[in-house]
Amino acid sequence: MKDNFYITTPIYYPSAKPHMGHAYSSIVADFFARLKRIQGHKVFFLTGTDEHGQKIQRAAEKFNKDPLKFCDEISKTFRNLSSLLNLSNDDFIRTTEKRHASAVTNLWNILEKKEEIYLSKYSGWYSVSDEAFYNEDEIEDLEGKKISKSSGSPVEWVEEESYFFKLSKWQEPLLKFYSENPKFILPESRKNEVISFVKSGLKDLSVSRKSFSWGIKVPSNKDHVIYVWLDALTNYLSAINYPKETEKLYKDFWPANIHIIGKDILRFHAVYWPAFLLAADIKPPQRVYGHGWILSGDEKMSKSKGNILDPIEIIDIYGLDALRYYLLKEVSFGNDGNISKEKLESCINSDLANNYGNLCQRVILFCEKNLGLKIPEYNFTKEDLKILNDFKENIENIEKQINDQNINYYVDYVVNQLFKANKYFNDQAPWTKKDDSLRLNTIVFVSLELIRKISILLYPIIPNTSLKVLNIFSMEEKDIKFDTISNNEYLKDKKEIIKLGILFEKIKK
Repeated sequence: MKDNFYITTPIYYPSAKPHMGHAYSSIVADFFARLKRIQGHKVFFLTGTDEHGQKIQRAAEKFNKDPLKFCDEISKTFRNLSSLLNLSNDDFIRTTEKRHASAVTNLWNILEKKEEIYLSKYSGWYSVSDEAFYNEDEIEDLEGKKISKSSGSPVEWVEEESYFFKLSKWQEPLLKFYSENPKFILPESRKNEVISFVKSGLKDLSVSRKSFSWGIKVPSNKDHVIYVWLDALTNYLSAINYPKETEKLYKDFWPANIHIIGKDILRFHAVYWPAFLLAADIKPPQRVYGHGWILSGDEKMSKSKGNILDPIEIIDIYGLDALRYYLLKEVSFGNDGNISKEKLESCINSDLANNYGNLCQRVILFCEKNLGLKIPEYNFTKEDLKILNDFKENIENIEKQINDQNINYYVDYVVNQLFKANKYFNDQAPWTKKDDSLRLNTIVFVSLELIRKISILLYPIIPNTSLKVLNIFSMEEKDIKFDTISNNEYLKDKKEIIKLGILFEKIKK
């Protein structure tokens, strides 16, 4: 067993129904979780919902509902989305759970005992939508309204008694931490953004509110609720049984290997979160990866703009694996990306139907007609070994690229191998080798091995379809091992394969 691996999505704010941005973060995290599992790692994959704060309270009031009942309903849609997206998460955390409140109050008590928190008065600009405070230079006037420059969300002036975390004290320790852990923030552009923000000067952070009641109470002062980010971020600890540090789950998986987040919440994860943890003498996570937005046209999706793309509708029309493949292949991980019907349909036709589906169909149909679906004997030539050994020769580099979250390298490699496999089958033309049974058999064996290897690599991307293909070799999910792509003779112990239906229907335009 390799090292343990702990990966998280953001915990989603259930003030509205899920959109494509939520689906993207979750699919990306699931990709890494599945890949790490087949590489032999013990994985803990967490997702969930962030259910406290003023935005939730106002949304519940709007519908004349109790906040917890409101959260119960909306959180269920996110849990259902996890199932619909075929996520392999090990837990689904809700910040309204008792285990979470216990973790948050414990962390608060440590920070208070260490005199990292003090009571004062807050005056400044606050966005209910973002649950974030903004400096004067971070807001602008738009049509007579004050908005955040970064998010476009409205801000309002707030003056109230508040507890503060001594964030300013951690400016230099944070810069030192970034320097000593150069891959703590990825991609590089996000790291530069964070370092620039920290170097510009950190102010102490308001970590409690009195103007609303929906949240975890400050243990020593029940008039205050704990500010949403000190509350929310602690979910990554509460899900692994913190503060019970002696328990196996906590010992096995903390510090987390990676938090997958959208770039709009980078500051909270890359500045506030490590500062809270360092102040409490808890190790920070190993990495925060701030990916880009999934755009609708050229704009970020938002409820106010009415441009939400519903992943459920896309899945109903095109299928889950088609959506997963498109988002992982066509979006440059770390940058903004968009989704359109035209691009999605083109991707399904060219990559999934023509490239992968066609390869499987042609090889298996040929094997059925000429070999009765039996696994044939073989005698590899140099040309056969060249294409088969490409996987073994690149396995270390693939792992290295994945450890740096280079999804696009991984997907490009798989697509390239698909092209090579199709070309191999075409160029070798086994239908012309009827007089040379050993050569015909070898071509079929090599082609089947290529399908097996490629399907293993596709498993984290399109798990349902790839598993359907691997089933023809009598392989189940537990049999999928990443290192077996180095094995060129895996199928020699198999007697026969199972017939396969159409994987992806081509979309007629």
